[in-house]
Amino acid sequence: MAIYSLLLLAGQSVAVLLGRLYFEKGGNSSWMGALVQPAGFPILLPFYLSQPKSPSTSNLETNLPSNLVLASIYISCGLFQAIVCMLHSLGLKYLPVSTYSLVCASQLGFNALFSFFLNSLKLTPFIINSLVLLTISSILLVFQDDYAESKQVYRRKYALGFICTVGASAGYGLLLSLTQFAFKKVLKKETFKVVLDMTIYPSLASTIAILVGLFASGEWKGLGKEMEGFKLGEVSYCMTLIWTAISWQLFSIGCVGLIFEVSSVFSNVISTFGLPVVPVLAVFCFGDKMDVIKAIAMVLAIWGFLSYVYQHYLDDCKLKKQNSNAAATEMVITG
Repeated sequence: MAIYSLLLLAGQSVAVLLGRLYFEKGGNSSWMGALVQPAGFPILLPFYLSQPKSPSTSNLETNLPSNLVLASIYISCGLFQAIVCMLHSLGLKYLPVSTYSLVCASQLGFNALFSFFLNSLKLTPFIINSLVLLTISSILLVFQDDYAESKQVYRRKYALGFICTVGASAGYGLLLSLTQFAFKKVLKKETFKVVLDMTIYPSLASTIAILVGLFASGEWKGLGKEMEGFKLGEVSYCMTLIWTAISWQLFSIGCVGLIFEVSSVFSNVISTFGLPVVPVLAVFCFGDKMDVIKAIAMVLAIWGFLSYVYQHYLDDCKLKKQNSNAAATEMVITG
C-alpha cells in the first residue's frame, strides 16, 4: 500500500505540472494533452511479461470470466477513460494549474456518491461532512476570476475549463467506482497481474480512441510547427510529453493498486491528499496567484479530506475491535 500510495502521489503531482507546462510553453493540442495520459502504458509491459503464470484448476477455471466479458470491461473502461482524459486536458489548457487542482478535489465527493450506489459505501456523518466541504470548496472557485484583466474570450475559456474539470472529476470518480465493482464482482482474483491488466488494456483502448480523435480532428498536422515553436526547444517538447506519459502511468498503477488492495474511495482519498501540493508548487513554477478565495478553497478541501480519513480511522478501529473480540471468543470456546 505504501508503494502504491507513493506512485500515485508522485505520478499525479509531476504529471499535472508537466501537463500545464506543455500548454504554458506553446503546446496547444487538446488531443495531445489527452493522449499522454494513457499512452505511456508500454513501460509497464516488462513488468507484465515478468509476472509468473499461476497454476489453475478446473474449479477455478469455471469461475473465471470469459474473454468476451474481459474484453468488454477493458474496452468500455478504456473508452470512458478517453473521455475523462480529454476533459482533463481541456481543464489544464484553460485553467491555472492551482485552480485546476483544487477543482479536482471534488472527485472524492463524486467517487463517494457513486460508491454508495455501486459498492455499498456507508454515508456516515463524517463522510457527508467531507462531501459538503469538498463541494463548497469547488463552488468557491466559480467566483475566482484569474482573468479579470483579460478579454471576454478568456473568461469564456475559463468557464469552459472549469466545466470540463468538474466533468472530468465526476467521470473519474465514476470510473474508480466501476473499477472496484469489476474487481469484486467480475475479476475476483488477487494478483498483481490483475492490477496490470486493469491498467494496460484500458490504457491501450483509450490510446487508440484518442489517436483516432487526433487524426480525425486534423490537429496532428500542426504538431510539427508546435514542436518547432515550443519555447523551451524541440528536445524539451519531446521530453515534456514523454515524462508526462510516464508520470500518468505511475499514477495509474498506484491508483488501480489501491483500489485492488482497499477501495476506490481510499484510492481517491490518497489522490486528494496530494492535490494541495500542486497549487503550492504552481505558485513557484508558473507564478499562479494564491489569493484569499483559493486559500479558503484549499483549507476546505483539506478539511474535507481529513474528515473522510477520520471516518476511515474509526472504521479501522471498529474492525480491529471486532477481530479481537472474535479471537477472544474463539480462545474461550477452544479452551
